Formats: sequence, structure tokens, C-alpha cells
Amino acid sequence: MTEKRLRAAAEGKSAMAERAAREAFVAQNTIRLRALRLAKEAADRAARLDNPPPAKPAKRAAKG
Repeated sequence: MTEKRLRAAAEGKSAMAERAAREAFVAQNTIRLRALRLAKEAADRAARLDNPPPAKPAKRAAKG
């Protein structure tokens, strides 16, 4: 192979490794963010069950 082809092959391998590393980082970050979201949703759900919204007072009929 010529030097140009060898250099291109090495750059290709490097680019593929960078892409794989980036994809792994994105996958890990997605897992982390999903876990945070699910924990927040569970906490919000528990808070709603523990503290229901106050009952609205009944409206009085207008005199007229």
C-alpha cells in the first residue's frame, strides 16, 4: 500500500474509534438521564399522593 492509503486507513480507524466512544458516551448519558427522570416522576407521584390538592370551596348561588 502507498503511504497515502496507510494514512487514510489509520485516520479511518481513528474516526471509527472516536465515533464508537461518542456513541457509548451518549448511551451512558441517556441511561443516566432516564434514571433521573424516572426517579423525579416517582417522587412527584408520591408527593401528589401524600399531599392532595386542597378542596375548592363550593360556589354559592348568586342572588338575583
